[in-house]
Formats: sequence, structure tokens, C-alpha cells
Amino acid sequence: MLKIIGAGFGRTGTLSLKTALNQLGYPCYHMDELFKHPEHLPYWDAASRGQPTDWDKLFEAYTATVDWPGARFWRELSERYPDAKVVLSVRSPQSWYRSASETIFTVGRKFPISLIARLLPPMSRLMPIVHRIVYATFDHRLDDEAHCVAVFERHIEEVRRVIPAERLLVFEVKQGWGPLCAFLGVPEPTTPFPNVNDTEEFKRRTLMMNAVSWALLIMPFALGAPGALGLGALRMTGYAGPKA
Repeated sequence: MLKIIGAGFGRTGTLSLKTALNQLGYPCYHMDELFKHPEHLPYWDAASRGQPTDWDKLFEAYTATVDWPGARFWRELSERYPDAKVVLSVRSPQSWYRSASETIFTVGRKFPISLIARLLPPMSRLMPIVHRIVYATFDHRLDDEAHCVAVFERHIEEVRRVIPAERLLVFEVKQGWGPLCAFLGVPEPTTPFPNVNDTEEFKRRTLMMNAVSWALLIMPFALGAPGALGLGALRMTGYAGPKA
């Protein structure tokens, strides 16, 4: 049963927050868990279409969730788990947009990655869900910084308006253990707060995926190469999907 619901958008330090919550004893869901567990895709597919989904079954091994896709359903989850506390991770809107634009937004708008990701499994199963849960939040206007920032700021305002103050922590990861542990009522660890920055790794894998994507487009015309060769090359990159 969820005890902590992360309402903050991806790229607000959610991977650091996930690592911290795991360290505090709260097994935490995050977008990277979805890549590890493709059996979760049907649950998110249903939720992304506005259909009922079994939240209890989906989160049976977790007591916390942060980042997309869970953050998209903060309202539904806060109603389903009324005793859970809500953590709204935030950062400067402009720095958030830069980070999102350089990482998760890239897969949705950069050709030919955006095309190949829709054609090859397992990304072909995931990308429609990402489009409905993440990109649709911004009306697919991923290159429009002003629009995305406005959506980001409205989201923060809405969460603060809906969730009672005693149930909500508005949190920046640079604040460290203090506010988070006080909010959860747990002792502060003696180790530093996790600082997990995956942006450069994401960029590296995106560049590799982009190169493979171009090869997949060119090879059938140049060599008549089978799609299986391209899929094998994609797997060789070690691409495991975006993290936020």
C-alpha cells in the first residue's frame, strides 16, 4: 500500500528522491521501474486511457511512487490512498524545462528516434503510454518553453490547492534530509542526501539511439537489411529508456 505519493513532474530530482526514499525504507516506484517490469505496461495503458486500473496490484511491491508515470495520477492516488503523504518535488521552472528538453522530451520530438521508438519493441509498447501520460500533459508542444513552463507552474499550484497543507511537502532535493525526514517522521541518515544526476548518461544513450535509428532507416534501402539486425543494434546500445 502506498504511503508516499510523489506529485512532482519528472526532472525535478525524482531519481535522487527515489534513491532517498529507498534508503529510508520506502520501496519506491519511478519511471525506471517500468522499464524493468514490462508486465506493468497494461496497468499504465489502462490508466492512460482513463480506464480503471488495479493500483493495489501495480504497487504491491512498493510503498512510494515518484516521477512519471505515477505523478500524472497524483489526484487519483491521493484519493485511493487517503492516508498517504504527498511529496511535491519542485525546482526552478526554467531549469526544469532545460533538463526535460534535453532528456525525456527529446525522445518524443527528435527524428528519427521518435519514429523508431514507436516501431520497435519494447519501446513501441511504451511510447504510446508516454505520449498520453507525459507529452499530452503539455499538449505535445514540447518545443514551446513558455507553454511547458506555464503547465509546470499550474500543476504546482493545483497540487498545493487540492492537497491539505498537513498532508503535503513541497520539496527541493537541495534541501536534503531535514524537511523530508521531518515530514515522514523518520530519523535523518548520517550519510549525505543522494545526488543522482543522469542527464549526461541520458544524452549519451540518446545519441547512440539516434545513430542506430538512422541506420535502421538507411539500411533497408542500402542493403535490404532485415529489421532484426537493427533491433539487435539497438539492444547493443544498452538503451534502457529515459529516466527522470
